[in-house]
Amino acid sequence: MLGLMQNQPLLISNLLTFAERHHGDGEIVSRRVEGDIHRYTYRDLAQRARRLANALDDLGLATGARVASIAWNGYRHMEMYFGVSGSGRVMHTINPRLHPEQIAWIVNHAEDQVLCFDMSFLAIAQAIHSHCPTVKKWVALCDADQLPADSGIPGLTSYEAWLAGAKTSYAWPQLDENTASSMCYTSGTTGHPKGVLYSHRSSVLHAYAAALPDVMSLSARDSVLPVVPMFHVNAWGLPYAAAMTGCKVVFPGPALDGKSVYELIEAEGVTFAAGVPTVWQMLLTHARSQGLKFSALNRTVIGGSACPPAMIDAFEDEFNVRVLHAWGMTETSPLGTLSTPKRKHQSQSPQERRAQQQKQGRSLCGVDMKIVGGNGQELPWDGKTYGDLLVRGPWVLASYYRGDSPLVEDENGLGWFPTGDVATIDADGYMHITDRSKDVIKSGGEWISSIEVENIAMAHPAVAMAACIGMPHPKWDERPIVAVSLKPGAQLTREELLEFYQGKTAKWQIPDDVVFLDAIPLGATGKMLKTRLRDQLAGYKLPGL
Repeated sequence: MLGLMQNQPLLISNLLTFAERHHGDGEIVSRRVEGDIHRYTYRDLAQRARRLANALDDLGLATGARVASIAWNGYRHMEMYFGVSGSGRVMHTINPRLHPEQIAWIVNHAEDQVLCFDMSFLAIAQAIHSHCPTVKKWVALCDADQLPADSGIPGLTSYEAWLAGAKTSYAWPQLDENTASSMCYTSGTTGHPKGVLYSHRSSVLHAYAAALPDVMSLSARDSVLPVVPMFHVNAWGLPYAAAMTGCKVVFPGPALDGKSVYELIEAEGVTFAAGVPTVWQMLLTHARSQGLKFSALNRTVIGGSACPPAMIDAFEDEFNVRVLHAWGMTETSPLGTLSTPKRKHQSQSPQERRAQQQKQGRSLCGVDMKIVGGNGQELPWDGKTYGDLLVRGPWVLASYYRGDSPLVEDENGLGWFPTGDVATIDADGYMHITDRSKDVIKSGGEWISSIEVENIAMAHPAVAMAACIGMPHPKWDERPIVAVSLKPGAQLTREELLEFYQGKTAKWQIPDDVVFLDAIPLGATGKMLKTRLRDQLAGYKLPGL
């Protein structure tokens, strides 16, 4: 027997229609590439998204055609999120921090037919346009008078001129909710990036989950700053969740330095922000150096890589901003877990609560997870046993675009996605990432968590960033070293940092050496690139060998 409810598909266009109807005067504020502040409303967003949909129709693009963006966080990019996906095409966000050759490979693999880019990425477009034969139309996200006289890209069109000729009325198609809506390629450190193809259904369900009280707790009373880039896993679903809740949205554009982000937070009364640790480190450094506080900001989601405990302490104790530690991947849309306390944890001591907060958290409703050993058998949730983390759910990848399925089947025939992370799960369901499987350091048959070694170093007041890797050792197989970059003007010796480890971890887990670098190599999403670090330290030998 089937239920007798109306069958309305879960579509991204429905989110926009809702926002226009019920939150039409809600603000969307953007710091543009040009440097000025742009303001308009959800009502304006909806009208311009319809213009874009008509412009795509006029090009004759088929349902499922890929439309790419190389752009910062801003209102034009958000229009693409809804106009492209809502009209039945696939919104393909591309990371501009990748090498042009990688970008060209991704464009060709996705077979993008339209590519829209911010003018700050003109050089990238110039470098790749002759290598991307599938792209029929190149669009600069700017006014007509900002196009260069000779861009070097034949037929380059201004976004504003393109939209100006399109109608504002548009009937959003009633698509199957499993229709592809958007795609993002993983920034893998080995081999070619892999395409992850999201559906309308998965994106809408993910937005519902993101807005829940125990997740981001978004409402029409919030002013939200997505510092996480819109080219990074759909900005963690925030553009969709924002339309769903009607919250004010504040886009930072390309200005992600501490001073710029702080000024925008204060000027726009931002209550909630989401981003990766590297950006928050710059924000904290600026606020501390100037003796500043936050007038409205009360919570932030930190993900993308493990958040150092010292950063959580700074936000919570110095600035009274609640930190929500999150975990996810491109393959999980990305939200998988978020660390919010249960009722039982309210009676814990401050130290116990903080320790709990440092874990990546518990599953969102819709995501199931488990840890398994080398034989594939599930391991206990005791908070101590390490295992490979597997997840499944309606917004978790089943197969890569034009690629294989990575899923592993359990004894019941259910497919689980192997995350590549090593984790523990405690009795309350809180997951704690201890390492990437490829970064685990095996020393004398024992595991050493590189993240724990990094966190201790990051707690030192002179350290800006730390990365721990294993180095070959004839007796112990591997021994850890820690590479650090110092804060401006700070001084620190090898001996002082190694002494700092005493009493904070087991002696055998203390790194054998400290390597000082001007900067730790970072990937396109702000994560540390340990493969590049290992290349950088090729030829290094441990002390005494």
